[in-house]
Amino acid sequence: MSITLIHELVSATAQARPTAVALRYRNQQLDYAGLAGGIDQVASALLALGIGAGERVAVYLEKRMETVLALFGAAAAGAVFVPVNPLLKPAQVAHILNDCGVRVLVTSLQRGQVLAESLAQCPSLQTVVLVDGDAATDNAADAALGGARQIGWTSFLQLAGQPGSPRGHRRIDSDVAAILYTSGSTGRPKGVVLSHRNLVAGAVSVAGYLGNHPGDRLLSVLPLSFDYGLSQLTTAFLSGASVVLLNYLLPRDILNAVVAEGITGLAGVPPLWQQLAQLPWPEQTTLRYLTNSGGAMPRPVLAQLRSTLPRAQVFLMYGLTEAFRSTYLPPEELDRRPDSMGRAIPNAEIMVVHPDGSPCAPGEVGELVHRGALVAQGYWNDPEKTAQRFRPTPGRDPSLTVGELAVWSGDSVRMDEEGYLYFVGREDDMIKVSGYRISPHEVEEVVYATALVEEAAAIGLPHPQTGQAVLVVVPSTAQVSPQALVQACRQHLPSYMVPAAVYAWPEALPRSPNGKLDRKLLQQTLAGHFFQASDER
Repeated sequence: MSITLIHELVSATAQARPTAVALRYRNQQLDYAGLAGGIDQVASALLALGIGAGERVAVYLEKRMETVLALFGAAAAGAVFVPVNPLLKPAQVAHILNDCGVRVLVTSLQRGQVLAESLAQCPSLQTVVLVDGDAATDNAADAALGGARQIGWTSFLQLAGQPGSPRGHRRIDSDVAAILYTSGSTGRPKGVVLSHRNLVAGAVSVAGYLGNHPGDRLLSVLPLSFDYGLSQLTTAFLSGASVVLLNYLLPRDILNAVVAEGITGLAGVPPLWQQLAQLPWPEQTTLRYLTNSGGAMPRPVLAQLRSTLPRAQVFLMYGLTEAFRSTYLPPEELDRRPDSMGRAIPNAEIMVVHPDGSPCAPGEVGELVHRGALVAQGYWNDPEKTAQRFRPTPGRDPSLTVGELAVWSGDSVRMDEEGYLYFVGREDDMIKVSGYRISPHEVEEVVYATALVEEAAAIGLPHPQTGQAVLVVVPSTAQVSPQALVQACRQHLPSYMVPAAVYAWPEALPRSPNGKLDRKLLQQTLAGHFFQASDER
């Protein structure tokens, strides 16, 4: 069966291996035939509610069976699914629902009650499906959830297959399948529009270089609203592997799940790997590979993981939601190029260019531009930001009447003679001291190399003499003398890159809803209250 639509990842495997385990959550389990049937049932129920082609279905839930069924069921109905990070607050959720005009929201009783006041400001919302609701839910006053109709999960599913039920809307691979909202502490999140082709091509590319196969068992620990987290589902379903859903409280919960479930593939972001590297892992595990994205993995953390889990291959990767995944470093290159973010993934071309689009020479720093099947369709309802980020492909023949758009990432990188890339800095994060441009990553690598702290974030804050100054933020639990850390950095950094100060954050360093270090929040909180005050004294 040829796969062109995201839900066909499941139906194709269900035809080939119907009894193979597809999904596990706590004491629940679905084989591929059961998962495919559940997706079809949700699709039919959504159509019975009157969902139109391309209309949006939001899912605001933790990871559970109903979450997966709702996401893929929406796609199977011909609608567009919008996974909402379960860590977002009511105002952020309401913004997303309003921004893309969500018609149906799938959530839980508790989450619905928390959202009640905000949902009153969502006029496009017509139906709220409560996965733990019952018949009493169906009869509750509509005003309790902002005027939208309420229906429990059982009653919702009973809508499927009724006489006269409408058929699914015809979709092709260029149609929109999903809108993923980027998270952040500043500004409102923006929705990245992804087609079926984007999602299927991404699954094919990643599953290919990871070597995913039916014997794999992947642990889903990242939010499904995060493209990296959603990828655990798409790559597994494409290859016939099984996925174990986990909502963890402590890093130790992940270790326990790996052992108990016989996990072979584990994906994480740098702050999570820093925590997992400190745990007492058993001498042998079933882990076949580890993947990292969402930021550079510090060398000491990488070394610890490779020492602790010697049988697991480590794939260092780089991606951006606007193109999902751009590069990966083959594990056999780790010793030769531990600082590299790798080379282009299959079916993608990565270019390094000057501002005018002309190519950079090997070793020259420029902007990373990604072209190919994974390039998203733009930002929902935001043509201005779309025009800034999605621009004509450098070097494209100008005589062509239809131009190809690429993602101009805003990230500074350099490429060596063999096509391997090295991250320099994200434009928004770059620190400018006395005219020098400094990558936070460079400073952090030196900080980690001192072995004085296990976690740190380098940020730039306004400074009256130098424009900006480097501040290193460490968690309050770090037992380190600020003077000792600055002195250690001074031995390995030029003077303009040496941290002007070290600040102990009151608790663990803040994370975004996707688990990345929240540099924006650190800058917002500390700006205007640090170097200026110090200079005045």
